[in-house]
Amino acid sequence: MPLLQNHIAVVTGAASGIGRAIASGYAREGAQVVLLDVNAKAASEAAQEIRDAGGKAESFALDVTRRDDCIATAKQIAGKVGPVSILVNNAGIARRNGMLGAAEAVIKDWEDIIAINLTGVFNVTYAFLESLRAAKGRIVNIGSIQSFVHLRTPSSPAYTASKHGVLGFTKALAAELGKDGVRVNAIGPGFIETPLNEKVRASNPDLAKVFIDHTPLGRAGKPEDIVGPAIFLASDMSAYVTGSIVMADGGYRTI
Repeated sequence: MPLLQNHIAVVTGAASGIGRAIASGYAREGAQVVLLDVNAKAASEAAQEIRDAGGKAESFALDVTRRDDCIATAKQIAGKVGPVSILVNNAGIARRNGMLGAAEAVIKDWEDIIAINLTGVFNVTYAFLESLRAAKGRIVNIGSIQSFVHLRTPSSPAYTASKHGVLGFTKALAAELGKDGVRVNAIGPGFIETPLNEKVRASNPDLAKVFIDHTPLGRAGKPEDIVGPAIFLASDMSAYVTGSIVMADGGYRTI
């Protein structure tokens, strides 16, 4: 029997990269998947790809920074698709500018990254919270190796702060919602080859080499490398797991 049969799973940032891979993986495990992304066209195409493969999928446009839109979309999904029992907070952006650049750029980085990567996680979780509590559901937040460390390579303090925040939010929510039967966990990807970092990889191969040289498995990750942990945390296989982060970083944090 598929591991996620009879579940309705919402995935944010689902039009590409890790989110798209998780949505496809959940559909293969029997979940009815709802793909949310600010890029409506790409989300629609990803949902169609899942349907073409025999899965069940719908898509909606959503900017996770807009709390009222998150609430409205949650109501729309409840009416059109049904009660949500799995939420994956994946939407995020990454920039590698430090604190010492032009003031306008530094401030914009902080505001944009925190708004999407951290406040966006709150907004979407808040919007689906009652449905998740009623279903004794599961929340999977996408953290990072930067939920623990600031990389030695150039990286925005805002990004590091946002991913520390995601882990803290995960733990706090797990403690609060455990009595309702809701499990809240996170995944900590390492260096994953996605469209989010495609330009950096192309323009700065030495940066990618720094990551890979520090990774015991000796390679960059693929979006599909995050799918297994995401299925585990959403399924009954992890019935006694909450408040945890599963690292999928090729061993980066071990050395």
